[in-house]
Amino acid sequence: MQKATFAAGCFWGVEATFRAMPGVLSTRVGYTGGNTDNPTYKEVCTDRTGHAEAVEVEYDPAQIRYSDLLKVFWENHDPTQLNRQGPDWGAQYRSAIFFHTPEQHTEAQASKESLENAHHYSKPIVTQIVPAVTFYPAEDYHQQYLEKRGLASCHIKA
Repeated sequence: MQKATFAAGCFWGVEATFRAMPGVLSTRVGYTGGNTDNPTYKEVCTDRTGHAEAVEVEYDPAQIRYSDLLKVFWENHDPTQLNRQGPDWGAQYRSAIFFHTPEQHTEAQASKESLENAHHYSKPIVTQIVPAVTFYPAEDYHQQYLEKRGLASCHIKA
C-alpha cells in the first residue's frame, strides 16, 4: 500500500472524489503543510496556521497508479486559482501535491509540466509540489462528510 496527499480546495469534495476510485483503499481528510501542531478546523480557518485542507489517500499500486490519482487531482479543481477554489478563499484552500517519495515528486512535476506545455489552462498553474510533512487528521465530523449526508459534491470543477 502507498500514500498520496492532495490539497484541492474544500476537502469534503476532494475526499469523495478519491474515495470513489477503484484501488483506493481509504481516505482521510486533514491538515498539512503548516506550522502549528495538531491544528483544529477553527484554527486552520483563521488562515494563520499555514495548513492546507488536504486528503490523504491510501491506495494499492497493483490496482491503481499514482498517475491515475494525479489525473483525477488535476481534473477536479482549478489549479490556476491562488489560495482559493470557487467561493472558498484562503491559503487553506490552496492547490498542492504533497509527495511521499522521490518517484511521486518526479511524476507530479512531470504531470504539471505536461499540462503547462499543453497550455491546458489559460492562466498559469499555481499548484505547489512539496514534500509531505506531518498530516493531522481533521475532526471526526469532517471524515466522509458528504457520504454521511448523502451528498454527491460540494466543490466547483474547473
